[in-house]
Amino acid sequence: MLREFCGREAERVKPHRVLRTTFPRGLRESASSNQSSPDGAISVAEVVVRPVIMALFPAFAGVSEASGDGASRKELDWLSNPSFRVGNLTSLSRQTEEVPALASEASPLTRSPLKSELSDESDTNEKLTQISKKKKKEKKKKRKHQHHKKTKRRHEQSSSSGSGSDTEAGKDRASRSIRDSQESEKARQGSNAVPAAPATGHSSIWLEDIYTLTDVFRTDKKPDPANWEYKSLYRGDIARYKRKGDSCLGINPKKQCISWEGASAAKKHSHRHLERYFTKKNVALLRTEGIAVCSNPEPSSSEPAPFIPVKDSADVATPVTTWLNPLGIYDQSTTQWLQGQGPAEPELKQPDSQQERDSAALKARVEEFNRRVRENPRDTQLWMAFVAFQDEVMRSPGIYALGEGEQEKHRKSLKLLLEKKLAVLERAIESNPSSVELKLAKLQLCSEFWEPSALTKEWQKLLFLHPNNTSLWQRYLSFCQSQFGTFSVSKLHSLYGKCLSTLSAVKDGSMLSHPVLPGTEEAMFGLFLQQCHFLRQAGHSEKVVSLFQAMVDFTFFKPDSVKELPTKVQVEFFEPFWDSGEPRVGEKGARGWRAWMHQQERGGWVLVNPDEDDEEPEEEDQEIKDKTLPRWQIWLAMERSRDQRHWRPWRPDKTKKQTEEDCEDPERQVLFDDVGQSLIRLSSPDLQFQLIEAFLQFLGVPSGFLPPASCLYLAMDESSIFESKLYDEKPLTYFNPLFSGISCVGYMEQLDCPRWTKGHNREGEEFVRNVFHLVLPLFSGKQKCQLCLSWLRYEIAKVIWCLHTKKKRLKSQGKNCKKLAKSLLKEPENRNNLCLWRQYAHLEWLLGNTEDARKVLDAALSMAGSSDLKDRELCELSLLYAELEVELSPDSRGATTGRAVHVLTRLTESSPCGPYTGQVSSTQVLKARKAYEHALQDCLGQSCASSPPTAESLDCLGSLVKCFMLFQYLTVGIDAAVQVYRQVFSKLEGSALLEGPGPEDSASSQSVTSVLEAVTLMHTSLLRFHMNICVYPLAPLRETLSDALKLYPGNQGLWRAYVQIQNKSHSANKTRRFFDTVTRSAKHLEPWLFAIEAEKLRKRLVESVQRVGGREVHATIPETGLTHRIRALFENAIRSDQGGQCPLLWRMYLKFLVSLGNKERSKGVFYKALQSCPWAKVLYMDAVEYFPEELQEILDVMTEKELRVRLPLEELELLLED
Repeated sequence: MLREFCGREAERVKPHRVLRTTFPRGLRESASSNQSSPDGAISVAEVVVRPVIMALFPAFAGVSEASGDGASRKELDWLSNPSFRVGNLTSLSRQTEEVPALASEASPLTRSPLKSELSDESDTNEKLTQISKKKKKEKKKKRKHQHHKKTKRRHEQSSSSGSGSDTEAGKDRASRSIRDSQESEKARQGSNAVPAAPATGHSSIWLEDIYTLTDVFRTDKKPDPANWEYKSLYRGDIARYKRKGDSCLGINPKKQCISWEGASAAKKHSHRHLERYFTKKNVALLRTEGIAVCSNPEPSSSEPAPFIPVKDSADVATPVTTWLNPLGIYDQSTTQWLQGQGPAEPELKQPDSQQERDSAALKARVEEFNRRVRENPRDTQLWMAFVAFQDEVMRSPGIYALGEGEQEKHRKSLKLLLEKKLAVLERAIESNPSSVELKLAKLQLCSEFWEPSALTKEWQKLLFLHPNNTSLWQRYLSFCQSQFGTFSVSKLHSLYGKCLSTLSAVKDGSMLSHPVLPGTEEAMFGLFLQQCHFLRQAGHSEKVVSLFQAMVDFTFFKPDSVKELPTKVQVEFFEPFWDSGEPRVGEKGARGWRAWMHQQERGGWVLVNPDEDDEEPEEEDQEIKDKTLPRWQIWLAMERSRDQRHWRPWRPDKTKKQTEEDCEDPERQVLFDDVGQSLIRLSSPDLQFQLIEAFLQFLGVPSGFLPPASCLYLAMDESSIFESKLYDEKPLTYFNPLFSGISCVGYMEQLDCPRWTKGHNREGEEFVRNVFHLVLPLFSGKQKCQLCLSWLRYEIAKVIWCLHTKKKRLKSQGKNCKKLAKSLLKEPENRNNLCLWRQYAHLEWLLGNTEDARKVLDAALSMAGSSDLKDRELCELSLLYAELEVELSPDSRGATTGRAVHVLTRLTESSPCGPYTGQVSSTQVLKARKAYEHALQDCLGQSCASSPPTAESLDCLGSLVKCFMLFQYLTVGIDAAVQVYRQVFSKLEGSALLEGPGPEDSASSQSVTSVLEAVTLMHTSLLRFHMNICVYPLAPLRETLSDALKLYPGNQGLWRAYVQIQNKSHSANKTRRFFDTVTRSAKHLEPWLFAIEAEKLRKRLVESVQRVGGREVHATIPETGLTHRIRALFENAIRSDQGGQCPLLWRMYLKFLVSLGNKERSKGVFYKALQSCPWAKVLYMDAVEYFPEELQEILDVMTEKELRVRLPLEELELLLED
């Protein structure tokens, strides 16, 4: 039988290795007796040779020989293959080792001993050879016939697939090789008697080692239909080889190359990539709580214990004996097993891994929350905590897994998290249908995946149900203000008017269905200020000024006949006055609504024509100075110029017979419809005074007023909060204008441009003076003093601007400022006002008139008389005097330091303070220190008493502590001053924490907080001054600022000092960890802003080292990813609650990206900023500067959203043509 399976090649050549076995001599001799042979060889045909092959499954090696029924043999038929043998494994290995030994005995031209024997028997009988050939042919014919039948039967069963498995092919080859070897042995038995090689055991050799190569190979001419069907050779019949390299010998690698088809022959190393920390698996690992590590209290094994502890008999529990446990030695689980019981249900499976324990704890918390909300469904805070708890559930490994050990696949899905929170909130709202907090949380949650139109409808439904809720209105206005698709200035302005008019109706009692909620008036005032900041940032400065003018008349100059009427009726009476053309607040000749009403009742208003000599024509638009500049630069310059000059509303001048048609820009006129709906009644005196302070702050006067927390970050749009140049020069007497990053009307400068109070043009300054002259008579006492102080500080700020920028105007500005100070001090109620005397002396000192300033201060101190240490104004005056003297002599050893000690010592004495006569004696210093200590103990005792402290006592405490700290610094040293600060801080810290700082807290808590902040600022200023004049470690100042900023994360002065000192440190790790801690816990935006500023300062420092003379050099300090860190800080700050709608943050982010040179990314951030702050005109102007090619597109968007554009491009083209 030539072959047993159908091959796949049409013609192929296959080598066959046939096993031939030689037997021992003794076996051959016994066999020769049975068959005559001249050489004693045994015929292969008469000896059954079992091939020695190792079994694949040794345990089933004898199955084929075992007897059994047919069914069992069929089941194990696959094991009956004779190739799978166990028997002669060791003998086979010995036979393979003996082959080389047999080959070595032969001649060098042959490969086996059998070959040498055949060559020696050259005289073999030819007749025997012919007989053997005839027998061989007959047997071949018989095998061919049998093979034809088997092949036909296989084709019928296999439907001519033509491709068998590799395993079957291997079996066919093995069986065919065995049969061929048997044939060849039988054929050579009769003709070629081969003597057996002497051997002690069985030995095996291969057939190709015996015959020549031509006899080994055979040709298969049977066609394979699979080749035609599949158009390719079977992969198992193709020889495999390894190719090293992708090149080929003999080609020119520079000009020729080979492209190999298929996979590369190079060995592919299957290496596993290391996973980064941001992959899902590692993020889940990072978020899981770690295992607590504790020290082992037991002694180490290296140190033997002194004795073996034996438990006391009292500590050992008495065993319980039962009939199953007679000796009491079985534990509970063994006893249950003896009873035939299983463990208790909780004991069936104990959590083995840390993950299972965490999952069990989390399930317990979920069950606890469910139980608590079932028992207390009215607890809204519990529901909100349950909603927040869903974040922790989704961060942890899945506790709702379908099977054991299976993690929840979609636990990171944001949509799933939102849906779970929404389901919890809906359950909470069902139990609390009147809870606004839960409904607000639901709306905020739905903003993630709802359309804006659907959200707006839900907001309107909620406002319809709760029109008296001010926080709801504030959220709704912020939502509408940040929707770019539906935003427009006129639409939002009317929405503000509707909000204020609705709340006014609720407050008046006109809306009977809803009562007035506590704090409505304060919230209405906050919404009014938010509307004013919105209009200012949109460029409509005229409407802002008109709103304040109307509110001042509506609040302070209201006729008595309309005071008891509802707000809506009062607004109707106010309209005729607004349209009458009479002078308003800030205009010359303004007398107010009440005076106009009385005059109308008497028979008309008498117009007084002003002197024509005093009137000067309004400044005309300045012509373009340089027409060669790019168009976008000309547009920016003229737009900013018009913003600075045209912030007041335009009104026709009747003396010049002007009409409304004479106005070149109709947008400068403000109608009553623009202000009527926003008028509200303020009955609280504090709110009325805050209205004036806010108006002055809008005009650029440093009145110290801060907007409410609800609109503070909406109003921040300039970077003056980071300026610390003046603070570095004079840390003790630093003049802080307190602008807090909020621009005034007409201010549209570039980012990072120094914010100087340089005042307005001539007409603007006259407007500010008229406002002061009109409102000063409305107040008295402390409030009037505060207004006078604000006016004088405004003039001093302009003097400081002249000192640093335009010294040519310093003389005239200083003269005007001194004139104002003297005029204010001449008034009878201000002659003994120490605050004004202090500002006047400071002005003289800034102008360089040191002796004049000392005379003013000495006169003020002598005028104060013999006051005690509890006089706040006297302490502040003495403190300024001492600080000015200390900064005048930084060495702290001159005569001026003696003057400072003299002033602080005489403050404790009962006699009036006289002029400086010489050094103060040590006895006087000791008495003064004792007086300070007693006064401090008294003030701290009053402040820390059970009853809430008064504002006066707290103000006195702050001034006293600052004077005592400076006194201790000058007489003892910096450590003594630090000790005083620590004493006060430890006493007041508990009171401040108990009362809790916040915008909604009481006045006393605000005073405690403000006192601690003021004392901390004084302490840091003293430390910085000391570090400037001598060597002192940085750690005490850093520790002080860190502790204070954890309590007051919104204090910009403390953040400025912290960033400045940390910029001097080479290691940024502590600073970054501190910022990360504060930003996680605080809700303020200042930590984010100053964290970004700190990283920018560090980046600037690194770049200054890497660049010398403007050229790039090798980096001596690596950047270490500062750019990516700053970008990440920006992204995280924008995602915070307050940062998304802060124009200042978006301006900083845009400028930073532009500085990196990536314009495409910068444009993306600009359009993203418009989605959140579409009302901020400064963003559009920054974009014009950064992307000048987009000027037309940006102006089109501004016009579409109704932002104020004072110079259209058409007008600019006309001006350029002229």
